[in-house]
Amino acid sequence: MTPVAVEAVLNGRPVRCSIPPNLLLVDFLREEMGLTGTKQSCEVQVCGACTVLVDDQPVSSCCYLAADIDQRRVETIEGLVGTPFHHRVAEAFVRHAAVQCGFCTPGLLLTAKVLADQTAPTTEDALRQALAGNLCRCTGYQSILDALREELGGEDQG
Repeated sequence: MTPVAVEAVLNGRPVRCSIPPNLLLVDFLREEMGLTGTKQSCEVQVCGACTVLVDDQPVSSCCYLAADIDQRRVETIEGLVGTPFHHRVAEAFVRHAAVQCGFCTPGLLLTAKVLADQTAPTTEDALRQALAGNLCRCTGYQSILDALREELGGEDQG
């Protein structure tokens, strides 16, 4: 296969590379870029562990071709770490015991970032809907919802 040229902004930094056209974004991030915070799990766009932001929208990197990030902005959990949002939401996760194994946390935080960037208040219903594509086998979700509702100012609409 003939490699394709890709130019993108990855976590705020320009990236220019040549990659196989069938390379998945999750593999590009983990293997080519060393960004292992993006997790690979279900490989069928169901669990949310591989969620990253492309042009500020959540995508499942396990089913997204790396070539499709050409001329786009990509943010992974590594790009979120150290931001004021990350600091606040990480503290809320600790307060509410919303992290156990941590495998799902990067995808949850990136999904929550999309909600945080919206101007409309985040209701609990909106929060539940946004997180519907993120699976967690440890916490039972209520602690995650509590932490994010606190951070995002969501109303209790249960």
